[in-house]
Order: sequence, then C-alpha cells, then structure tokens
Amino acid sequence: MIKKSSKGAMEMSVGTIVTIVLLVSVLVLGLILIKNIFGGATSAVDLTNQQLTDQINQLFSQDTSTQVVIYPQTGQLQISKGNEGAFGFSIRNTDTVQHTFSYNVSVIQIANGCQMSASQAQNLIILGGSGSNYVIPSGSSLNQAIPVRFSIPNSASLCDIRYGLNIDADGQQYVSTIPLDLQIT
Repeated sequence: MIKKSSKGAMEMSVGTIVTIVLLVSVLVLGLILIKNIFGGATSAVDLTNQQLTDQINQLFSQDTSTQVVIYPQTGQLQISKGNEGAFGFSIRNTDTVQHTFSYNVSVIQIANGCQMSASQAQNLIILGGSGSNYVIPSGSSLNQAIPVRFSIPNSASLCDIRYGLNIDADGQQYVSTIPLDLQIT
C-alpha cells in the first residue's frame, strides 16, 4: 500500500511539473505575441526604403488632396538613448504646374526641464535634415519617401522636442510648418 501511494505521488508531481512548464511556455509565447502586435513599426528606421515608400503611397491613396504625408502618421517618435530612429515623408504636387521643392527640418520647441539647447537638439538629426531640387510634375508625388534620421547619444537627457517640417515650392512656402515630436526615453 505504501508503494501505491508513492507511485501516485510520483505521477502527481510529474504531471504538475509538466503542467507548470506548459503554462510558462504559453505565457512567454503570449507575451511575445502581445509585444509584436502592439510594438509594430513606430519609426521609419524599422522599415526598408521600399516598405517606407509603400506605406507613404498607401497614405497618399487614402486622400488624393493631401500635399504631404508622414510616417508614422502620428508624427511622434520615441527613441531610447543610444538608438536611432526616423520618420519618413513625401510630397505631392497638387498645383497645376510643375514645381521644384525643398524642405528643412528644424527645432521649434524644447520642453521645459530638458537639459538640451536648440543646437544640440538640431544635431540629433544625422541624415535628411534638409533637401532641395525635388522636381515634381503637376498631380504627381515623389517616387521615393524621404527619411529623416535621428541618433540619440547615451548622454542625452530625457526630453520632448518638437521639430517643424517646412516645405517650399520654387522658393515659396508650399505647406505651413508640420510638427514632428521626438521623445527621448
């Protein structure tokens, strides 16, 4: 009788261990799935140039009167210290004549308490801070999206910075300043 109860106890403990291992595995897989669903691409740097262009074209197709589209659509980036991030944009010429476009991204506002000057915030842009000579015929848009890349050093303070995207057509303002928010985490 003692052997039967010890055999039952052994089966019970093996079954319990197997159940615990399976539950932990399901929990880990569930957490990974949730992270992938809600983590999505939050920056243009997560995408290849073709994927970024496809996202931009999809945004243009949703509204044919739009002059500029930005990815991510919220115009908000969160970049951790020591990492890079980017937003992408494209221009559509909605005028009846061909124009030569240029753009500039500059600091508009730095949140109170941020230990960074405007020039330091401007220097976070490592590529694509400005560009010119984009000739776009009437009714057309750029063939490629324009990425603007940021690099956040480990020494950067935690901040919220608002940049402005200014677009000119033939030297005249085409679109008023579009706000782009960067949060350093």
